[in-house]
Amino acid sequence: MTVSTAPSRTEIVREADGYDHATIYNGEQRLHVVVRGEGPLVLLVHGFPEAWFCWRNQIDAIAAAGYTVAAPDMRGYGRSSKPDAVEDYIVTKLVDDCAVMVEALGHDEATIMGHDWGAMVAWTAAWTRPELFTAVVGMSVPFGGRGLIPIGGVDSFGTRRPSVVQREIAGPDKLFYQEYWSKPGALESEFETDPRGFLRGQYFSFSGGPYPDDFQAPDPLATTPSQIAEQIRNGGVCMDLDAKFSDGHVIPEADPDWLAADLDDYVREFTRTGLRAPLNWYRAMDKSWEELAPFEDKPVEVPALFIGADLDVATQWGAEAVAAFDRTVPQHRPSVVLEKCGHWFSRERPAETTAAMLDFLAGLEQR
Repeated sequence: MTVSTAPSRTEIVREADGYDHATIYNGEQRLHVVVRGEGPLVLLVHGFPEAWFCWRNQIDAIAAAGYTVAAPDMRGYGRSSKPDAVEDYIVTKLVDDCAVMVEALGHDEATIMGHDWGAMVAWTAAWTRPELFTAVVGMSVPFGGRGLIPIGGVDSFGTRRPSVVQREIAGPDKLFYQEYWSKPGALESEFETDPRGFLRGQYFSFSGGPYPDDFQAPDPLATTPSQIAEQIRNGGVCMDLDAKFSDGHVIPEADPDWLAADLDDYVREFTRTGLRAPLNWYRAMDKSWEELAPFEDKPVEVPALFIGADLDVATQWGAEAVAAFDRTVPQHRPSVVLEKCGHWFSRERPAETTAAMLDFLAGLEQR
């Protein structure tokens, strides 16, 4: 094990897994970042409930293509700090963490790529700090403006406070999942009762696994706003008032290979850390919406790519937002929609996901 020290209170340790593990400090917040390679910086931002190692299938390939790859445990996750206050998870603070990582690793700029909540952070970083985050790839979730996650037929561009949008989606007799997840202790108690069962159900239910092999998915980007709204209201993400979220989980008879490969790691990680801090990202959405008011109506002005999947509900919900990219993300590349996979496509379809990421990076080099 070797140890080196970089500027800005950054310690870098080569660990037994062969990766450099950096500890970077943003004020009082400690950020754990896995680093590999040399060259222009590519920052990979995970979502919920994942960790730096959701990018295992991408890190080495991107580094081998001539880039420095940095994959953090984001604030609230893994080996990074977990502050108590909801205000500490406002999206602009998550972006600031990313900015500190870029500087601490000795770079002037970075391409930022994110999946799920990581996509919302990545879009916001490129939107609000284009001088630093000079290109962006959003995966699963397209650009949603102040609202962070776009929901066609209800609010795709962040024109209203997220909690108001969530209430409208569900109506008086149900709860939208984000509203339930924001209730202190609700989802945490489901997880703590059975961590492995909860995570197994969460990952499988939102993958392509529940669909039969011969299922022909329609083009998710062709979904109309009214169809999206109806799908959400009638789907499992709108819950009965007395239900638990995990009541809607689909449990596999046997774990698919992609899930079996890393389920033990996720169970170990979240059994140690719990879900309270990651769920604060959802609980801070209204505060994030308020903080982003100065950027309303401003487009994302850097080169951008959206990667989705045909069986991913977030891709389906974002069809209206993607259709508006000529206005909201004018330097966007043609969107990539991966087939026969769901929300976790960096794990379900790692080769195709990596190829799309590398193609985008190669295009930047050719500018």
